[in-house]
Amino acid sequence: MTSFDAIIIGGGHNGLVAAGLLAKAGRKVVVLEASGALGGAARGHEFAPGYRTGGLAHIVNRLSPHVAKELGLDTSLFTTELAPTVVLDPERGPAVLRGAYGETVDGVTPEEGKAFAAMRKKLMIQASILGRFLNKRPPRPGEAGLKELLDLGLTGLSLIRQGRDEARDFARMALMNVADIADEYLNDDRLKALIAFDAVLGVHLGPRSPTSLLGLYYRLTGEALGQTGGQFVPKGGMTSVVAALEQAAKRRGVEIRLNAPVAKILSEKGRATGVLLTSGEEFSANVIVSAIHPVTTLRNLVAPGEIDTHLSMGLKHVRSKGDTAKLHLALDKIPEFLGVSHSYLKGRLVIARSVRHVEDAFNPSKYGEFSPDPVMEITLPSLTDPSLAPAGGAVLSANVQYAPYDLKEGWEAGKPKFLAAIMAVLERHAPGIGATVKASELLTPVDIERDFNMPGGHWHHGELQVDQLLINRPTFAVSGYDTPLEGLYLASAGSHPGGGISGLPGRNAARHILSRRGA
Repeated sequence: MTSFDAIIIGGGHNGLVAAGLLAKAGRKVVVLEASGALGGAARGHEFAPGYRTGGLAHIVNRLSPHVAKELGLDTSLFTTELAPTVVLDPERGPAVLRGAYGETVDGVTPEEGKAFAAMRKKLMIQASILGRFLNKRPPRPGEAGLKELLDLGLTGLSLIRQGRDEARDFARMALMNVADIADEYLNDDRLKALIAFDAVLGVHLGPRSPTSLLGLYYRLTGEALGQTGGQFVPKGGMTSVVAALEQAAKRRGVEIRLNAPVAKILSEKGRATGVLLTSGEEFSANVIVSAIHPVTTLRNLVAPGEIDTHLSMGLKHVRSKGDTAKLHLALDKIPEFLGVSHSYLKGRLVIARSVRHVEDAFNPSKYGEFSPDPVMEITLPSLTDPSLAPAGGAVLSANVQYAPYDLKEGWEAGKPKFLAAIMAVLERHAPGIGATVKASELLTPVDIERDFNMPGGHWHHGELQVDQLLINRPTFAVSGYDTPLEGLYLASAGSHPGGGISGLPGRNAARHILSRRGA
């Protein structure tokens, strides 16, 4: 049996972050990755001859600067310039948000630009309240010490300093739906559609669902290139971000084992002692960090007797069925979107006509049907990194909603129909694009579950909704990275603060482990 100080289950970005930070503190660490490549959802692959994709994610908008600094990441491997968001409209032309989430907006009236700026300022202030909790272990009632109480006090003070009106607005707006906020501030359907789309991307909500504004808050807590709300399309796709994390971990002596799926977490008298691989090989360690789905960890890998019935039932009810599909197109030439200049094609393109369009796209998913008129977010990553496609060609990457995991007719029958619906939408905005498609890859939540070992095919390892955030992520009993099995910790997107390529679940878990162990 090989011994380590810490074993990391899962070589996704959170696993690599946790490994790097524990190794930096002097621990002997091994990462066990079930597949043949690191990266998890950010694992790239060739989906057609000569055409590559960088995984499920295609935009960097929340990679924590704390992670980059503490690991000493070589960010030159993947950083580019801030990318605009282009809301497509073939009739009126696009609305273009430049800077960090629309510091300036082109293509709208001056009055609408001022209205968006006022709304943006309000939302940034409110999102910063949530943001204060993301870089630390969530506060747990009854367990808060002096430091935690001080943090809570400072959070309240920061809101009070904004003025009584701001505090009142935060209390009023925090649990509202995003559609009402759009109507309150804006008149332009393109801008309304954008904030509605961003609020519900990756979650099973429509813009008129109660609490949907929380999704937009979460989006606005992220930052890129030092700017809150910023974004960029990484060179080489997310694979290059993973490469930087791998480089940082190896530099500190982390050992990485690929094709090493864990069959069981070993334990004795309520303490984790190691892991058993499907190959029969055993590893021992006093610290086991699981950076895979928390339900898989606690219901499948841990011996049943180590988890009480109440927790097991709670985990069973964690909502973790995806509603978003991923499309990759191999194109023989760069597409032309109506009214969009070539320079804007390096940004993020959004197809959503109005709040009503986003809501109508959501409604069928409630009944196990895909949207016949889907909304989507598009990037052309090969424009940032030409190596992803042959000369003259292009890769189109799109996140498409809504695509329910439990499709009533089944995805074997439904996938060709959904692809046809997506292509019809693309054709309206980029006439002739269908004729340039050499190959396509449409990943439904069922495909994502299979290909990326994500139960339910949910990017975030669980819904980002109010009852599954902070002290309830993934459930209250295991919300602070600890588990009932001493020495076993959770560190995936299913733990606080949630999904997205931030590295914060891995960072926060590693810091918690080191604080508990006197390091």
